[in-house]
Amino acid sequence: MQELLRDLSRVALADRPLDEVLGEITAIAARGIPGAEATSITLIRNEKGYTAGHHGEMALAADELQYQEGYGPCLDAGRAGIVLRVDDMRTEQRWPTYVSRVLAVGIRSSMSVPLPYQGTSIGALNNYSTQPGAFASDESLAAGQEVAEAVAVAVANADAHDRLVDQARNMRLAMESRAVIEQAKGVLMAQRRVDAEQAFEILREASQRYNRKLRDIAVGVVASTRSGGR
Repeated sequence: MQELLRDLSRVALADRPLDEVLGEITAIAARGIPGAEATSITLIRNEKGYTAGHHGEMALAADELQYQEGYGPCLDAGRAGIVLRVDDMRTEQRWPTYVSRVLAVGIRSSMSVPLPYQGTSIGALNNYSTQPGAFASDESLAAGQEVAEAVAVAVANADAHDRLVDQARNMRLAMESRAVIEQAKGVLMAQRRVDAEQAFEILREASQRYNRKLRDIAVGVVASTRSGGR
């Protein structure tokens, strides 16, 4: 577990897409669960789930079947915040439609552990095996819960970092747009002898007339002065 925590702490967040980061986190988590042949992270947003990262195509296939049905161990574990274990898919009766379909994927047992974060569950850590009873031991359950706690923090940190990057990018774009619009207003004020409000109105009307973003119209106006055009 100490090695797993160390590996999670070393996952680089900067300059990487979120899905790549979560994929690495999932691969690390898979090493900490005895019996796991494939592992995935399901995140719950507005009661709906999606696979944020997976290690092994079998896990992704099983998750997708549950999303199609709207229920299943990974979704129910994430929503309710409880551990849901299936020791043998061939005798499981809680999710009959899902079970009949997932057997065709080759899965015989699974264990979904909620991802606890700040007093709630943000999703589930899902583990799958082609062997029945792969997660029946107390060791697997204890490892699953311990790993899920560490993974929940890592996932939340990665998601928060991604949101901050998006906010910074959007702020930079907004500032760039404002700057070029101000430049275009200055050009129009000089060329047409209008005030700032009238110059902005000219840009707005052009944006509506040509169905283009106001920023793009402004860029065109500024570029025309650099090329000597009008």
